[in-house]
Amino acid sequence: MPDASRVLLERLQVAFDTVRPGADPVLRVSDRADFQANGALPLAKELGRPPREIADQVVAAADLGDVCAEVEVSGPGFVNLTLSEAFIAEAVAALSADPRLGVPVASSPERLVIDYSAPNVAKEMHVGHLRSTLIGDALARVLGFLGHEVRRENHIGDWGTPFGMLIEHLLDVGGAEDAESFSVRDLNEFYATARRQFDSDPTFADRSRRRVVQLQGGDEETLNLWRIFVAESLRHAQEVYDMLGVLLTPDDVVGESFYNPLLPQVVSDLEEKGLLVEDDGALCVFPAGFENRKGEPLPLIVRKSDGGYGYPATDLAAVRDRTVRLGATRLVYVVGAEQTLHLQLVFAVALLAGYLVDEASAVHAGFGLVLGTDGKKLASRSGGSERLVDLLAEGVERAAAALKERESALSSDRQAEIAHALGIGAIKYADLSTERMRDYVFDWDRMLATEGNTGPYLQYAHARIRSIFRRGGVEAPAPGTPPLLTEPQERALALQLLGFAAAVEATVETLGPSKLCTYLFDLATTFTGFYEACRVLVDDEARRASRLGLCDVTARTLELGLSLLGIEAPEQM
Repeated sequence: MPDASRVLLERLQVAFDTVRPGADPVLRVSDRADFQANGALPLAKELGRPPREIADQVVAAADLGDVCAEVEVSGPGFVNLTLSEAFIAEAVAALSADPRLGVPVASSPERLVIDYSAPNVAKEMHVGHLRSTLIGDALARVLGFLGHEVRRENHIGDWGTPFGMLIEHLLDVGGAEDAESFSVRDLNEFYATARRQFDSDPTFADRSRRRVVQLQGGDEETLNLWRIFVAESLRHAQEVYDMLGVLLTPDDVVGESFYNPLLPQVVSDLEEKGLLVEDDGALCVFPAGFENRKGEPLPLIVRKSDGGYGYPATDLAAVRDRTVRLGATRLVYVVGAEQTLHLQLVFAVALLAGYLVDEASAVHAGFGLVLGTDGKKLASRSGGSERLVDLLAEGVERAAAALKERESALSSDRQAEIAHALGIGAIKYADLSTERMRDYVFDWDRMLATEGNTGPYLQYAHARIRSIFRRGGVEAPAPGTPPLLTEPQERALALQLLGFAAAVEATVETLGPSKLCTYLFDLATTFTGFYEACRVLVDDEARRASRLGLCDVTARTLELGLSLLGIEAPEQM
């Protein structure tokens, strides 16, 4: 499938290799032409030659006659490249006949594990779980679309100190007999009470820690209460996932408890390699290069002094299980940026233990915070973390209210479906369109706006295109016919369509869904310019067919792109 940037890059690479093998053409989109190659400038410094001389040599060696209408050297050695209308038209014709819209399947598919969402058991999901869930889901969709074998793992916190607190408090208040009737809201309040007691009562804290050891040791009474907490928490989590429309299911849950039987083996593996050091009764690994602010070696605590295991040991066991048992070649951790140091330690120890072949086998796709309009972490009116289910419901309600203000012949049921798609889509897009390491402000007015870089804008753009066919009573032309590109807006739209594969590739390379969002927004705005300048349903049959073809490929690209982000694209709005 002709991807303009890929074709240019391949041709230019051959030409640059005549100057120095392996040189980077540094190809970029340009305002002065369609593309610009800037690779002559760094080569000039390296080789001690004038950059224009190098650029002239590249142009002379480049085989671009069937691709470019114009190739010129400008400035200190930039190579400006303007594609020919014939190349663009043929490429769009090929694109229209491809169900994948030019996105190739990975030449070397990998087996990937994506670790994301990870709610805490015995607590309601809150806004802090939003980014991991949405970014992880989008990456799972994109990587799966490319043909990689993707295993989703929801590494829930269902083990450890919080359960010692919960169970000990439950036994203290005599509520064990009523535990099966607990709702997640009950558990939320129960957890808060147990937490306060844990922080204020050293005796209770000691009992809670001992209860964790009993839990990890298989005490039956403790395990029975633990199972009740876990079951209700997972029911609630799945309710949120279903509302969000993400891919996670109960089959994807792999909690900390799953790895409990593997923890002694992790200790044994580290011991065999001579990595364990006893420090104040705890078993630790001190990987090179990690120090605290005082310059002292920083440990990863594998087993605590009381014989219990913390989440560092569980995380090591997870790496071992994913690479050894599952045979994963790449691990992607969609976890908040605040866990960067912890994951660096885990990856370093896993590398020393032989669980990772190299450092590239595991990558941390970190992300920033969700902020309120006051610039602080988004919180509920009472000051606690915003309940995620309330946030999603509010988004749907706001979208429904906005729809009611518009005249519509749609049934109330269909309007409700569209309101759900709009509300959830707005929340998803606001998150995913933000470069993942940045914080973003959760602002309903901006997120639900039908203008600007928002989910509703893209959804309306798709629906508007589909309405052209519906209102005109026309069908999309047969795929494979090159469009006519006589108007600059037609050419601009056709060229923009050819960038879809590159946007998907950039999303994978950066593990950043914002790359795909930016492309889709640019496509929608380019289409708006085309639609305003070029009437589609003209009398000229050839021109009408050509413009309908451009409309159809644009709508298909928006629909596929949004689906890779987990966002619905309704046909009517």
